[in-house]
Amino acid sequence: MNFEIPAGLTDLLQEFTVAVLREKPPDLVQFAADYFTKLNESSGGVSGVPNMEKKGVSFAGNGSDEAMQTDSDDEPPMEPPPNRFARRKSVSAERYDPEADEDDSDEKVIYPKSDEQRQRLSNAVKNILLFRSLDSEQMQEVIDAMFERKVTPTEHVIDQGDDGDNFYVIDSGMYDIFVEIDNKPKCVGSYDNQGSFGELALMYNMPRAATIVATTEGNLWAMDRSTFRRIVLKNAYNKRKMYENLLENVPMLNSINSYERMNIADALFPKTFKDGEQVIKQGDEAFCMYFVEEGECRVTVTQGEDTDEVEVTRVQKGGYFGELALVTHKPRAASVYAVGGTKLAVLDVDAFERLLGPCMDIMKRNVSNYEDQLVEIFGSKTNLTDMR
Repeated sequence: MNFEIPAGLTDLLQEFTVAVLREKPPDLVQFAADYFTKLNESSGGVSGVPNMEKKGVSFAGNGSDEAMQTDSDDEPPMEPPPNRFARRKSVSAERYDPEADEDDSDEKVIYPKSDEQRQRLSNAVKNILLFRSLDSEQMQEVIDAMFERKVTPTEHVIDQGDDGDNFYVIDSGMYDIFVEIDNKPKCVGSYDNQGSFGELALMYNMPRAATIVATTEGNLWAMDRSTFRRIVLKNAYNKRKMYENLLENVPMLNSINSYERMNIADALFPKTFKDGEQVIKQGDEAFCMYFVEEGECRVTVTQGEDTDEVEVTRVQKGGYFGELALVTHKPRAASVYAVGGTKLAVLDVDAFERLLGPCMDIMKRNVSNYEDQLVEIFGSKTNLTDMR
């Protein structure tokens, strides 16, 4: 019997879990049936996940992709899904309710660290997709809450079937992933000095789905179960709720349904800019679009190298920019600068192409509107099909 994770399963399970946490359905089976029916009708399935060869199964988080999506070799592998026929050990029936749980009443967990330790931990977590949507203050809380664990060769970090206690980020060392198949342990992947594991047992409140064994001396950073759920899961819930409210006020997105808007919200991640800082440079290649979460941005264009920039418009909270360069696949034809402290929600090109298909016709129609604006400014027709 060969153990193989179907492509797309990781994304599918993550999206469904966040939906359950958000909706809290009384009938989980009926909710699942409705959820996957809508998914099939609206998107025809989910995107694939990276090759798992010699890596185990990759955690595709970005975004519901979400919030967690991925196209990088630096993605942290995750625990393979559990064997549904294996004998389960005891599991608490703890229910996590992001709305009912109040972070302000919880005492923050802080493990003192030297500057060298904090730097190593910062380097270890910077590519962890689970933390992608956290702002700088939340990332500092993550770093404060993690503690160091040293391991030796042959040491079992976690064992399949055990209750989940900690989430682990690899600082150094090599580790093999074993799954029991037909009552025999089989190595299904490995970690080489980077990655993370242990999140599924904490997210799904299930036993460990794999055994992780150190093959060399190494160093891990760990976060306990309650802190992980409070910081990571509640942040994912709050992030989705905040971005859904933001997207509801974007006219371009009026044509999409709530499920499509939810997926876009999960794919967004925050980025802050200081007053006067350049967000987009005219002539650069386009990799993402932006929604203004807080603050304001000014859009400028030039007609040549020796001409001054001319401000053509300003984009305020609830507005968006950067989409037309992604539609036309041409370089940026305008520059954008932050006005005051500005916070933007970013949607990368992969998520844009996957999630904004229903809005593509609207965005293409906007091309002529932008060119008309330039006629008023420069007095002649200017080819600015990707002005934004």
